[in-house]
Amino acid sequence: MWLASAPHASAQPQQLDTLKDVFAKLYSCWQPPPYSRANPMDITVVVSFNREGAILGQPRITYESGNPSDNDRVQYRIAVMETLQRCTPLPFTEGLGGAVAGRPFAVTFRTRKRSPKPEEKRAWLIQKIL
Repeated sequence: MWLASAPHASAQPQQLDTLKDVFAKLYSCWQPPPYSRANPMDITVVVSFNREGAILGQPRITYESGNPSDNDRVQYRIAVMETLQRCTPLPFTEGLGGAVAGRPFAVTFRTRKRSPKPEEKRAWLIQKIL
């Protein structure tokens, strides 16, 4: 009898039980605009959810990297809103839904390449050839 209910269980979306799960789900929905339409940039949105995982209030863009053109800014803002539409409502577990309801999430979507971190140099470790 339990075999008959197995397909039904897999049809349900995976429940999000941790903050890490929430961010992973949002990042999995992210589709930046193609390079032909906008230059790469990073963008941060602050968004809150209710207990059921639906967006609560109005998402707000709080950061855009570099000096984006008006076109870049519009294209990335559209991509962020489409991401939120694709992903919501988020399938929170009851416990996570109660814990995060109404709390703001700052989600940064990165599309620019980051420069590698410079290696730390310590004067006492650098060998000097005289």
